[in-house]
Amino acid sequence: MAVPKFQDFLYPFLCLLKDGDMTKADITSALISHFSLTEEDCAIRTRSGSLTQLSDRIGWCVQWLRRAEFIEIVTRATYRITSVGLKYLSTHSNLRQSDLMKYPAFAAYASSKNISTHTTSPTSDNPHISELTPTEQLEQAHETISNDLAADLLSKVMEQTPTFFEHLVVDLLVKMGYGGSNSDAARVTQLTNDEGIDGIIYEDKLGLDKIYLQAKRWTNPVGRPVIQQFAGALVGQNASKGVFITTSSYSKEARNYVAGLHQKIVLIDGSELAKYMIEYNVGVSVKKVYEVKRIDNDYFEE
Repeated sequence: MAVPKFQDFLYPFLCLLKDGDMTKADITSALISHFSLTEEDCAIRTRSGSLTQLSDRIGWCVQWLRRAEFIEIVTRATYRITSVGLKYLSTHSNLRQSDLMKYPAFAAYASSKNISTHTTSPTSDNPHISELTPTEQLEQAHETISNDLAADLLSKVMEQTPTFFEHLVVDLLVKMGYGGSNSDAARVTQLTNDEGIDGIIYEDKLGLDKIYLQAKRWTNPVGRPVIQQFAGALVGQNASKGVFITTSSYSKEARNYVAGLHQKIVLIDGSELAKYMIEYNVGVSVKKVYEVKRIDNDYFEE
């Protein structure tokens, strides 16, 4: 099963403390059993990959329950339920954000942090942001911005000339590290004599190892015949490595054909192209940087 939504952890977490103090490690173990999570479930990471979903959800449970004054820290990573938390358990069988909002301490915290107070159906395919931890909200917002940027970036690329696009893909491969630090490590071939090759990346200073490029600024899918022509051009150059980049996509036949070749040909479609351009800052610039920090527990160790 998938790791339950963030708010699904709140009530079971609080119930675990009803019989006494518990460490975070023991709480985590108990919640894994409660939700029947597998090793694979526990290994699922957040979009950024910086931590597991399980760790993120439990961490924010601690934060929210403390802010509502339902629990308190006894010693490092050891928690105790408060009289407020015990009173809540005596009269309720579930706990959601809307319940926490009735407590002034949490309401003040939520207001100061602009935490969403909307709710959503648990069966919704697009759960509202309130079902996500703040970490997941941030990652989701970043993904939305990146997807919008990628779409705008491809539209901008399509407005350029084919020659500009050929230079773009060469610039991208160099930014990705192909060709090393050699300033003459890449070039666009001459239009009148390119023999099906749009660019060349020299992987070493002597030019002993080369990557040949083909770039197509198309809207229609690239089919197998076009890829066969590129493979033939590589044979003509006695080359073993090629990268074909398009703003569109590839047919299934084209991808199957490449999979059966002895030559190494990498196909990059429009969505991958935009992703790499964003990742390696080709045609984009950084507008603003947000740093997410956390407590350095090692600093507080005696």
